[in-house]
Amino acid sequence: MRVILSDPRASFADVFTDIETDRLHLRPLHEADRQAMVDIHTDPRTNRFNPDPPGVARASEMFTAWLAHWAERGFGYLAVTEPGGKEVIGVCGVRLREFHGEKVLNLGYRFRPSAWGKGYAVEAGAAVLEWCAREQASLPVLASVNVDNKPSLRVAERLGFTEYTEETYEGALSRHYRR
Repeated sequence: MRVILSDPRASFADVFTDIETDRLHLRPLHEADRQAMVDIHTDPRTNRFNPDPPGVARASEMFTAWLAHWAERGFGYLAVTEPGGKEVIGVCGVRLREFHGEKVLNLGYRFRPSAWGKGYAVEAGAAVLEWCAREQASLPVLASVNVDNKPSLRVAERLGFTEYTEETYEGALSRHYRR
């Protein structure tokens, strides 16, 4: 993985720009990504394990919250493209949240169905976890996965997460993994 900083003297604590892996380009979200994020998060195929899938208005509100997280914290969810590509094929990153009274970084990812089956979730997730280990090492990373979502359970395990607890989360029985 190669990390690009706009100022070589800066650290991610000061400036977060882009992460590049062998096959992916991850960059901060921008307002211009709103429609792509709404499309990804309202696609019925990406919500087959979601008991309460977002409509357009709620997906847009989620995106607004993600931009606010970036503005407040200097990190968050990242738009994922293929190198040189313009189409946003997914989102992957971490946001700060509280879980059982503890501050954690919540790993989230979602990809267009056209990007499924290529290992992109693991590749993007590994790059984000490397960033977390370097820049936010004092915070544990949590991944919450619906227990019926076998592909996402496999991604969490391939990323080195271990099972932490299982309970209802966002309307579904979920396995919470921790690193």
